[in-house]
Amino acid sequence: MNPTAIIFFVIVATTLWMVPRKFALAPLLTGCCFMTTGQGLELGSISLPVYRLLLLVGIMRVVIKREQITGGINLIDKIMIAWSCWGVFASLFHDAALGSGPLYALGGSFNILSVYFLARIWVSSVDEMYDLVKLLPLILLPIALEMVSEKFTGKNLFAALGGVPEYVLLREGKYRAQGPFLHPILAGTVGACCIPLFIGILRSAKTRAILGIGVGLCMVIASSSSGPVMSLLAGLFAVGIWVVRGYTKAMRLCAIALYGLLMLVMKQPPYYIISMIDISGGSTGWHRSFLIERTMMFFSEWWLFGTDHTRHWMPDQGTAMSPTHTDITNYYIAFAVAGGLLSVLLLFYILWVSFKWVGKCYRTMDESELGSGFSVWCFGAALFAHVVTSISVCYFDQSVIFFWLNIAVIGSVYNAQSLEEEEEEEEMSCQERMSVS
Repeated sequence: MNPTAIIFFVIVATTLWMVPRKFALAPLLTGCCFMTTGQGLELGSISLPVYRLLLLVGIMRVVIKREQITGGINLIDKIMIAWSCWGVFASLFHDAALGSGPLYALGGSFNILSVYFLARIWVSSVDEMYDLVKLLPLILLPIALEMVSEKFTGKNLFAALGGVPEYVLLREGKYRAQGPFLHPILAGTVGACCIPLFIGILRSAKTRAILGIGVGLCMVIASSSSGPVMSLLAGLFAVGIWVVRGYTKAMRLCAIALYGLLMLVMKQPPYYIISMIDISGGSTGWHRSFLIERTMMFFSEWWLFGTDHTRHWMPDQGTAMSPTHTDITNYYIAFAVAGGLLSVLLLFYILWVSFKWVGKCYRTMDESELGSGFSVWCFGAALFAHVVTSISVCYFDQSVIFFWLNIAVIGSVYNAQSLEEEEEEEEMSCQERMSVS
């Protein structure tokens, strides 16, 4: 690490250790967002970028201060642990020399589980959910401003920290800002997927919500990528469903029927619709559609434990990404390649339970317009945006934090709501016993 990174890490780590529990995520997110993956420690074959060091500090804090998950372990927590264990087990059948293997799988599992469980511990109520969302605009504001600067100057100020290029990517005559992230699409995706969260606090914190929406839009526009725009539209679509939330089951059935109809009338599979989308110019949607097709075609190679070789799936792509792998621009396929079919199914199970819990939570909360039920719904909308994005984007830098943070908060709110219902039932039971006596 250079001197700037060392000073930054010490300040953020100290803050992370000292702040009250409900604010602990703020310095963690700040450290993860403001520092590139180019800064960190290399201990032999073990890579410890700054964000991973901060996760270690967070774990030490939880252990020493004996902070625990409110409401105990829930279903998603158990699935997360099982999913990670399977990923590590499947890695035993991979070649470590090809950028996979047990050490690589342990690192990925550490990143995801650490973010997930730290968020589960530090967000324990609906009020703390609001506090987190109100802090996000302030955390993302400097990044958005820097990305706007990139858009006009063509230079990335974060390049001084290493890990990102100094000169901004140029495509179709447009600068594609990326800030501290490893790719413009990932930077824009973070901004896009946070916008539904800001919409969810419009009534309780209007100024902060408007700031957050503006920050998110700046990140999307500065990235000059079609993916973040589609993420934003997916999130806004999910938010809009709130007005017809009583018909979500019927809408799901209609979506399945529509996909079946498209299979009958289209010459290519319906997922090739992705190839028709080009909002910013120069889109690679065809590659993403073709990748899905080839993954299904070579199912026998990866279904059990994944595979170390996907280059032959798309041999005309070139060798810039990897001599053994094609460019896996799909988060689900990335897990399929790493851990096989079971890994993908467990991920889908996590997502299904998360959406199910969003439905249970908002129905037992205040369902009035822009009330607490709506705020939880907006977390579901943000997760929907991540789910749609994952079809064409593979999270591989600090942006992964926002994906799993979303799921963790949903689990925490569900736990808090369940505890509240249990307390109400217990109180009613006590009152009934007293009336009888």
